[in-house]
Parts: sequence; structure tokens; C-alpha cells
Amino acid sequence: MADFNAMTEALIACDEEKVVQLVNAALSENVPAFDILNKGLIAGMDIVGEKMESGDMFIPEVLMAAQAMGSCVKILKPLLKEGESASSGTVVIGTVKGDLHDIGKNLVAMMMESAGMTVHNIGVDVPPEEFVKQIKDKNAQIVCLSALLTTTMPMMKKTVDAIKESGLREKVKIMVGGAPVTQIFADEIGADGFAPDAGSASKLAKSLAN
Repeated sequence: MADFNAMTEALIACDEEKVVQLVNAALSENVPAFDILNKGLIAGMDIVGEKMESGDMFIPEVLMAAQAMGSCVKILKPLLKEGESASSGTVVIGTVKGDLHDIGKNLVAMMMESAGMTVHNIGVDVPPEEFVKQIKDKNAQIVCLSALLTTTMPMMKKTVDAIKESGLREKVKIMVGGAPVTQIFADEIGADGFAPDAGSASKLAKSLAN
């Protein structure tokens, strides 16, 4: 019988070796990959996200947990039946034009992937028209805009406006984040959501996708 709790605990403890061992042991007992992913791993990363929000875990530990999760997903991916990895939404994420910061954005992307979403990380310095193109190409339900400089925050508004002009606004939820960004600013530019950190961003994305 797979010990999902042990997987969850090993993931929270950032013990990559142990998580991988537990995943392989569960697979050898014919536990479905889908159950391991959802009951053991995604459940663990949800708790990691909560601990990050409450300040009980810090970015280096969260990155280690996400890395351990990534190693396990590599093992499970080939074993998940077509459609079974049942992505809980497709996300396009990038840093807006003029801004080259990507550490926070990459952490958000990792947390969203760990939560079972399909994430297209399109990098930094992304112009509004590229966001629009990627939303269309990837058929995204959510687009995440990141800005770390007050001087690039207006580019978030331009990107939101470009999404409206392209006729995609009804199809996609827009999330914004980054050090200078606030809920008030998110409301002002017409975004659907704001998250102060990667843990809450992942949770918000899941609820917006549903």
C-alpha cells in the first residue's frame, strides 16, 4: 500500500532522494501513477505553498521541494495515460517588456507546474503582442504578467489592453505579480487576480482555472 503521507512529508522536508524512493516503491506495488501524482505529490506541494505564504518555508526550501517534485514527475509522466495527467489549466507566464527579472516568475511557474497545471514560461522582456500570440497559440486559460520594477508596471496595463483589443479578454484570466505590484494596482488595470508570492499564485491560478 502506497504511503502517500510519507511522500507528502518527504516533499515538505525537501528530501528528494526519499521522495523518489517512495514513488518508485509505490510504482513497484502497481499503485497508479495518477494517484501518486495527486495524493502524494500535488498534495505535498499544496502544503509547501501554504507554508511559503505563512512564512514557515523560504524560497531556497521551496525551490528544493519543487525540484524534488520535478524529479518525480519525470518518472511518472511516461506512465500517465493520455489525458490522465488532467492538467488543471493551461498557463502562459512571462515578465513584461522592459523588465529582465525572472527568479520570482520562474518560482511561480514551478509552483503552478507542481500543482498539476500546464505552464508555458515565455521568458522576460515580453512585449504585449507576444503575450497575445502565446495565449492564442497555447489556448491558455490564464496569463500571468510579472514586473519587478515600478517603471515597467505601466507595461502590465498595456498588455492587459492588448489582450482586450485582441478579443481574447473573455477567454483568459489575467494574473499579475511582482514586488511593486499590489491588489489595488491589479484592480486599476483590470486584472482578475494578484498574488504576493508563488504559493498563493499557484492556489489562485487553480481557482481561476476552475
